[in-house]
Amino acid sequence: MGITGMIYMFTMVFSLIVLILSSSTVGYDYFQFTQQYQPAVCNSNPTPCNDPPEKLFTVHGLWPSNKNGPDPEKCKNIQMNSQKIGNMAAQLEIIWPNVLNRTDHVGFWEREWLKHGTCGYPTIRDDMHYLKTVIKMYITQKQNVSAILAKAMIQPNGQNRSLVDIENAIRSGTNNMKPKFKCQKNTRTTTELVEVTLCRDRDLTKFINCPQPPQGSRYLCPADVQY
Repeated sequence: MGITGMIYMFTMVFSLIVLILSSSTVGYDYFQFTQQYQPAVCNSNPTPCNDPPEKLFTVHGLWPSNKNGPDPEKCKNIQMNSQKIGNMAAQLEIIWPNVLNRTDHVGFWEREWLKHGTCGYPTIRDDMHYLKTVIKMYITQKQNVSAILAKAMIQPNGQNRSLVDIENAIRSGTNNMKPKFKCQKNTRTTTELVEVTLCRDRDLTKFINCPQPPQGSRYLCPADVQY
């Protein structure tokens, strides 16, 4: 192989290495902070919850996402070091419980980290930073859907509510940015609000309007929902 060929091969190998190293930093353009309403989650799950749900929106996950194209998943095979969770566990069990199986909170966080958190670099630095970021968003920064709705006098009493009223209440806590909703029919006539998603920019510094699910999605919400 001549000098020219060696230079060409070196350039190609170097370019490939750079692409691999940088791929984890360009795979998303915003974050979804999704919270689930515990009773609705239990009602929509084929297997009953093993403990009574609380009438609260608690964290489902913090997900790096793309406005166009598929969202990244399982970007690195880096397992969560659960031994480091320590004192955070008490807070996490309240704000980020495994609603379906409360004997497996840690397993839930581990799965969320592996599927979603590993894709959040450089904004999410590592597994413990992922957990700390969720705690900060939900508690310190008051991005708690239940608290936002309660402030607007919208209480979880199982009545039908105007989706517009719910949206306006949430907008009041997110600089007037549009959330995303997920609903599920629990009877022929009643549809429950299952999830609310707040969207943040790539750096988690500000709220943005959430991209909306396509028309025809089975999780779209009607004008009135049960909450």
